[in-house]
Amino acid sequence: QVQLVESGGGLVQAGGSLRLSCAASGRTFRIYEMGWFRQSPGKERKFVGRINWSGISPLYGDSVKGRFTISKDNGENTVYLQMNSLKPEDTAVYYCAVRLNSRDEYIYWGQGAQVTVSS
Repeated sequence: QVQLVESGGGLVQAGGSLRLSCAASGRTFRIYEMGWFRQSPGKERKFVGRINWSGISPLYGDSVKGRFTISKDNGENTVYLQMNSLKPEDTAVYYCAVRLNSRDEYIYWGQGAQVTVSS
């Protein structure tokens, strides 16, 4: 089992920055990759980005490319989502999730963190 605990988030004005953290515990040696997703009320969950568990090769969704950065603290098994130049349309609940190999779905999920960007 892998447990994920998110922290960070909150309310920020447009153009501001926030950082989310996702701390993994348990059988972290099984993790292949961590992804970030977000979901706004009444909308489908959308992919934000992902990073492999070695902390390299991040990949981003088009809507956040150039504004968001995913990084990993290997010593702490924590992944960060740094969000800059935030826009009101970035308002959502953000989730981290992990999968155990490239063919699997993301099976372990964090509890979610609310990010609200005011105009």
